[in-house]
Amino acid sequence: MDFAWHGGLLRWVRRELRMERWFLGMALALAAPAFAQAAEPAEGAASSCEAEEAALEHDMDLARSRGQMLRRRQLAENLDALRARCRASEPPQSRAARIDKLEHDIRALRTELEHAEAQLRELKNERP
Repeated sequence: MDFAWHGGLLRWVRRELRMERWFLGMALALAAPAFAQAAEPAEGAASSCEAEEAALEHDMDLARSRGQMLRRRQLAENLDALRARCRASEPPQSRAARIDKLEHDIRALRTELEHAEAQLRELKNERP
């Protein structure tokens, strides 16, 4: 009778060890991408942010089309958190880069304004 109990104990110990190995394997499998992702360069992080953002937006569209409003709201919150995290990880631009960007934006807006003024002149010159 002691031998049967001893055999049952051994089976239980083996099963528990297998479960521990399985949990350890799962933990390593889930943690490995997180460690690898932390080592990515800034450009990789930016593309990763864009990819994650696109995936979340796609999931939000799917949830909306299926009428899963709670899931869509949760995804929207995740998207906001992702955007904040990605914005915080962006390196600050230099003063010269900000000036160049603003000058480019001004040129683009002036071109757009000139185009709109030309359309307005054409409309005013048309005979009704």
